[in-house]
Amino acid sequence: MTDASELPVLLDPVLQRHQSRPDRLLQILRDAQDVLGYLSDETTAWLAKALGISYAQATSTRDFYAFLYRENRGRYRILFSDNITDRMAGNQALFKQMLNYFGIAPGKVSGDGLVSVDLTSCTGMCDQGPAILVNEMAIPRMTPQRVEEVCALVSRQVPLAEWPAELFVVEDNIQRADLLLGTTHQPGEAIRAAIARGRDEMLFEMRTSNLRGRGGAGFTTGIKWEACRNAPGVRRYIVCNADEGEPGTFKDRVLLQSYPGRVFEGMVIAAFTVGAHLGLLYLRAEYRYLRPKLEAYLAEMRAQNLLGKDIGGLAGFDFDIEIHLGAGAYVCGEESALIESLEGKAGKPRIRPPFPVTCGYKNQPTVVNNVETLCKATEIAIHGGAWYEAIGTKQSTGTKILSVSGDCERPGIYEYAFGVRISQVLEDCGARNAIAVQVSGASGTCLSERELGRRIAFEDVPTAGSFMIFDAQRDMFEVARNFAHFFKHESCGFCTPCRAGTALLSEMMDKIAEGRGTQYEMNELLRIQAVMKASSHCGLGQTAGNAVADTVQKFRPSYERRLAQTDFVPAFDLDAALAKARQVTGRDDAHAHLGAEA
Repeated sequence: MTDASELPVLLDPVLQRHQSRPDRLLQILRDAQDVLGYLSDETTAWLAKALGISYAQATSTRDFYAFLYRENRGRYRILFSDNITDRMAGNQALFKQMLNYFGIAPGKVSGDGLVSVDLTSCTGMCDQGPAILVNEMAIPRMTPQRVEEVCALVSRQVPLAEWPAELFVVEDNIQRADLLLGTTHQPGEAIRAAIARGRDEMLFEMRTSNLRGRGGAGFTTGIKWEACRNAPGVRRYIVCNADEGEPGTFKDRVLLQSYPGRVFEGMVIAAFTVGAHLGLLYLRAEYRYLRPKLEAYLAEMRAQNLLGKDIGGLAGFDFDIEIHLGAGAYVCGEESALIESLEGKAGKPRIRPPFPVTCGYKNQPTVVNNVETLCKATEIAIHGGAWYEAIGTKQSTGTKILSVSGDCERPGIYEYAFGVRISQVLEDCGARNAIAVQVSGASGTCLSERELGRRIAFEDVPTAGSFMIFDAQRDMFEVARNFAHFFKHESCGFCTPCRAGTALLSEMMDKIAEGRGTQYEMNELLRIQAVMKASSHCGLGQTAGNAVADTVQKFRPSYERRLAQTDFVPAFDLDAALAKARQVTGRDDAHAHLGAEA
C-alpha cells in the first residue's frame, strides 16, 4: 500500500498533466490508477483536496466506472469478455482454465497480490473471440494454448510491454467493402473540399444528403449541425462518440484502427460548418490500445496544417482535438451520459431537454456524432449531398457498416448500401441454418428465420451495426438470458424503471433457467419490459428488455420447456433460509419447518 507521504511525489505529475482541472477528474483518476494500481479511499480523498472538489464527488466518479478499482486487483488484472458470442466460442472453459491455473475465485486476487481474473462485458472483439483484457490491453483469439502462455507470462512477472507482440494483434477482418471502406483516403482532401464549398454550402450539402446518425438513433446529421450552429453560446464543441459498447458491435474499432483520417477529418468538417474550436474523441476503455496510434495521427495532422490554427490556410479556422478515455460504462454511449463523463462525473444521462446541441459540454452548444457518421461527412464534402442521397433508400441514404459475428464462416466487417436484405448478408458471410439474427445489439431486434427477407434500413430494421447470428444448435433463451444479465450489470441506477426492471428481468430469467419458472414469470417478463420501455429515463432502460420480449414471442418453446408445472413457485425458499436457525437451535423436527402440520 502506498504511504500517504508519497502521494504528492507520485501524483503531482498527473495533476500537472491535466492542469489540475476538476472537469478532467476521470482522466486524472485513470492516470493515478496507472501509477498506483488502484484508487484507495485515502488516494481519492487526496486527489479531491488537490482539485478543490468534494470527496463525495470524487468517490461518485470512481465508484461508477467498472475499470476503476477501490481495492487492489493485482498487478495483472485479467478480464474475459463475456458477450454471448464469446460464450459461443468457448470462453467459459478458458475462464475456468485460467482460474484453476492460479487457484483463485472469480474477481479475487491471488494470495501474492499478483493477479485477478474476472468477467467483463463485450470488448468489441466478437469477430475474433474469445477475447481478454490484460490491464485493459486486448488479446483476441484465446485458445487453451494461449491461456497457458498468458498464465506463464504472468507467473514469471514479465512486464506487459515485453509480452510477445503477436498476442495483441487485432485484425480488421473487412469482408466486404463499399464506398467508405473501399475508397483510398487522401489526407486533407475532404477538409479542402469543405473549405472550398464554404460553411453555408457545406451545411446545405449535409442537409441535402439526408445523412442519418450511425450510432443507432438515426437523427438527421444536417439538422443537428444546423441546430448547434444557430444555438446561442460562447463556444461550440464537436464530440466523437467512440464508446462502442453495444454487444456485438466492432465497426468503430476498425474505423479508428485503419481509417482514423476519415474520423478526424469528419470532426474538422463539422467544426468548420458549425463554428467549433475544440473536438473531443471519447474512446472506450476497451480500445485503449488504439490511443498511441490515434495521438500520433493527430500530431501528423497538426504538422500538415489539418489541425491547429488557420487550418488549410483559412485565417481564423482554429480547431484541435483531444482524446478522452472511458473507464468501462456502457451507458456512456448515450450522448448526454458521455458528456457528463467528459466533464469528469459519473456517466448518468441528463434530463432532456435541453439537448446537447444547445446545452452540451460545459453547457455550450455541442454536436455529438458517432465514428461512422463523421466518416460519412468526408464523403459528402468531396462528392456532394445529391450524390450521397442517391445511394441507399429514400429514408436511409448511403452505406451502412455491419459488424457480423456468431454462427457464420466469415465473421467480420461488411459494408452495404442501405436496403440490403438480411438473407443477403447471411449468404455473404457463410451462415448456415440460421434460426435468429440479433440486429443492433442486445438492445436491438431479434429476427426469426421467417423475417430474414427484411431489409437493413431505418424504415424497416434499423441498426447501429451489430449483426449476431444464431444457428439451430443455439438456445435462444440462453441468448436472451445473457443479455438480461448484461443490462442488469450496466444500468446506471439513475431511474427506478431501469434499475429495478433490469434486475427483475435477470432474476426471472435465472429462475426459469433453474426450472422454477411458471406462466406467471412469462407474463411478468412482458409486463416489466413494457413498463421499462414506457417510463425509463434514457434509451438504455427503454430498450433493455427488447431481447427478452422478442425471444418470448418468437422462441417461446425455448422458455416453456423449462417451466415448472405448477401455477407459481416462489423464487425465495424461506424454509431453506431457516436452515441455519435450525442448526443453531439444534432442532430439525417437523414443527421447525414451514408447512409442517401443527
